[in-house]
Amino acid sequence: MQQDVAAIIVAAGRGMRAGAGLPKQWREIAGAPVVAHTLRVFHGAGIKRLVLVIHPDDRALARQVTRNEVTIVDGGETRTDSVRKALETLAENPPKNVLIHDAARPLVSSRLIADVLAALETTPAAAPALAVVDALWQGRDKHVAHSVSRAGLFRAQTPQGFDFAAILKAHRVYQGEAADDVEIARALGLEVAITEGCEDNLKLTYPADFKRAAKILAERQSGTMDIRIGNGYDVHRFGPGEGCWLCGVLVPHERALMGHSDADVGMHALTDAIYGALAEGDIGRHFPPSDPQWKGAASHIFLRHACELARARGFHVANCDVTLVCERPKIGPHAAAMQAALADIMGCPPERISVKATTSERLGFTGREEGIAALATACLIANGKETS
Repeated sequence: MQQDVAAIIVAAGRGMRAGAGLPKQWREIAGAPVVAHTLRVFHGAGIKRLVLVIHPDDRALARQVTRNEVTIVDGGETRTDSVRKALETLAENPPKNVLIHDAARPLVSSRLIADVLAALETTPAAAPALAVVDALWQGRDKHVAHSVSRAGLFRAQTPQGFDFAAILKAHRVYQGEAADDVEIARALGLEVAITEGCEDNLKLTYPADFKRAAKILAERQSGTMDIRIGNGYDVHRFGPGEGCWLCGVLVPHERALMGHSDADVGMHALTDAIYGALAEGDIGRHFPPSDPQWKGAASHIFLRHACELARARGFHVANCDVTLVCERPKIGPHAAAMQAALADIMGCPPERISVKATTSERLGFTGREEGIAALATACLIANGKETS
């Protein structure tokens, strides 16, 4: 999960140059609306706070493709107005950094997002771009008037990233319409770093662009799909104490689970499942029990590390399933809270996380209530060819 980062997805335009029919951001390519592909990449990159800016007429369409954690905001008369409205919405609980992206760029990659965020560690603004390599002409009446030097020229892309407080201030004082948010940032005097863009990160504008985008998505979904499955298993015994940490929730009980860390058996099994899918061993390899700094450590440290390692390798967690084996405490009343806790730690939508329980019919150590066992399975999917 990307800490303290929000993303604004601008989808309020009408896209008239794309031809008749639905606005371009709501048309289907590769089996899903353009907006859905765009949101999926940002979710896969671990961006938890998403604001989707739409035309008021498109609210029903937006509800079909968004999850509960996506905030929907009605846009304004211009793109600049729309972004400003989204920024003001985020200002109620401001993030440290914000990414602003055109919904009509569904082929953005996790790598582009990561590069922009990395640049924001040392500069107040950053954006991807591609150097202009073609000859440039100034035209008049469909004839060449004169040549234009391409030296130092770049083709701008999104997402464009900013220190939130700085870009909010820039938008509040800017007058008129701007080509993009970099123009508004520069008007306030902000330094903007250029990160490496990608040719695939095209903005859908004309009908032919949809065919090209569909071809790229088809190639990614067929020949470059990389799916990893991992399993995890863990056991912890009961000992003195009050309550058990299970999948990030402290469950009331007359005994506690014993272990080197906080003994969250469910989270340990899930962490090992993710490490297993990456062929990265288990928790002990990354957080050795012989190291005293991990004595009593909260297990979310381990799970978050596994998820960040997966994202660094270009994967996102497609879904996971945790089964707790015990007679008591009863898990059912706490399962939803566990699901929400794991989703928060992992930066995943809750509906992709399953937590359930079973007993062992009074058989074995779990049946004798000597401890709790947990099994977990995690499925990781590569974010696309450019992040593999």
